[in-house]
Amino acid sequence: MEQSAQQAQQLDHLASAPAPGGSPFAAFGMPGLGGPPPTAPPEPRPILELDGEEREDELDALSDWVDDFFLPVYGAEVTTTAPWCLQWQEHDDVVAWLHALWLAYQQHKDPEAGLSGLFVWHRDFLTHAIAAIRAPGGPLSACMTSPERPAHRILPGPPPSSRTEKAVASAAEAAGPPEPDEPTS
Repeated sequence: MEQSAQQAQQLDHLASAPAPGGSPFAAFGMPGLGGPPPTAPPEPRPILELDGEEREDELDALSDWVDDFFLPVYGAEVTTTAPWCLQWQEHDDVVAWLHALWLAYQQHKDPEAGLSGLFVWHRDFLTHAIAAIRAPGGPLSACMTSPERPAHRILPGPPPSSRTEKAVASAAEAAGPPEPDEPTS
């Protein structure tokens, strides 16, 4: 009888709900069933959407990657067909390309990307980005085309569309004439 009572207690204990908070699989790095889901890492945002100190921090980290890894390995020679700019951080389109390339690099070097992760990065990301950034008519075409003649010039972009110009004119009309003490631009 005593043995039956002990077995009944064990069965009751095993059948009861587990204590909240702990996962029986936590020691193995696995989330528990019914527990809170693991927190997802923050989603990366394009660098051009960042502001202030957040953008500066991201640009600093990107610059370290470009200067310490990207250029020594993939920078190649500066020529008229492959220009470069020592002030590339001032070219928003180049910053956007390099930031996207860097994010893809981080994703594809992760062990979860598998053994072919970096091959995929080279094939699908690196080749295309370099071709776009360093093209003879690309965003750096007015900059350095010879290491002996460093240059930096940002080419003007296209003007705003007529729709944007009309919206600005309409907003100016709605605001009315400027006050006499108000400076005009």
